Amino acid sequence: MKSGRLLQVLLLLQSRGRMTADELASELEVSPRTIYRDVEALSASGIPIYADRGPAGGYQLIDGYRTRLTGLTTGEAQSLFLAGLPGPAEALGLGEFAAAAQLKLLAALPTELRGKAEQIRQRFHLDTPTWFRGDEPTEHLAAIADAVWEQRRVRMTYRRWGNQTVEREVDPYGLVLKAGTWYFVGSGRTYRVSRVLTLQATPDTFDRPGDFDLARFWAEWSEQFEARMYGERVTVRMTRSGLDKTQYLLSGYQARVIRDAAPEPGEEFGFPTESNRHAVADLLKFGADVEVLAPNEVRHDIVETIKAMQDVYNDAKLPAWFR
Repeated sequence: MKSGRLLQVLLLLQSRGRMTADELASELEVSPRTIYRDVEALSASGIPIYADRGPAGGYQLIDGYRTRLTGLTTGEAQSLFLAGLPGPAEALGLGEFAAAAQLKLLAALPTELRGKAEQIRQRFHLDTPTWFRGDEPTEHLAAIADAVWEQRRVRMTYRRWGNQTVEREVDPYGLVLKAGTWYFVGSGRTYRVSRVLTLQATPDTFDRPGDFDLARFWAEWSEQFEARMYGERVTVRMTRSGLDKTQYLLSGYQARVIRDAAPEPGEEFGFPTESNRHAVADLLKFGADVEVLAPNEVRHDIVETIKAMQDVYNDAKLPAWFR
């Protein structure tokens, strides 16, 4: 809308100072001719804007002029919590609002604070996804976000672990972005957005529990989830080198459990794992820095794996090109 664009021109000049018509046009994705008309409209409405001609020229406001018309819209206000997260804001359908909100916030700040805000934006960047993993499909993320805001019940088809498909009606309380993966909390349970196959908002609304705290719920749920996931224990002992390696060879939860147990080199302790199969894979990373004491199944599987590796690297079995 033209009124919104006029406000953006005003706020850009207020926050950045002098700007050429080409710069304004590029920022707002319109033609320079449109900017000329917008500046004329602002000037006609009493805004003290003037133009300097020449190579160093451009439009600017009279020194000292500041507008109080920052007018955050609902969508922009919602996006403020993601103002430093352009990727997530875009995924939620709030990218445009986030950009507009940042501009309005900059324009509303005093000159000395505005410079600091620009420095922060130029010096700090948050990249949430983990390394070496592509983006998960989040086809229904924006619809779930709308349901969260509107407190509207949703009906969905959900793919559980093991590819089991279930139908659910859920009251979505909130969304969480964890290491580049989106989850939503609904009716006391947690769902991974990428596993939502179909989703439909129902006409029914719900009352969000007054005592529900999303951050507290997520912290408690995460702790319980990790404890369930790594609920098995394998009895091992490690060298000092092995104990030192746990911080970068294992998950954060596993390393934390071992650190809290504080075993000494050569002392037996319970190694946290999802299953015996997972334990074999994790413990092989440590090479000779770990010895499995129990159960025998894990010890046997590790021995057999080492024998198979030895066969692969035995000179008699190596292909000619490998020798």
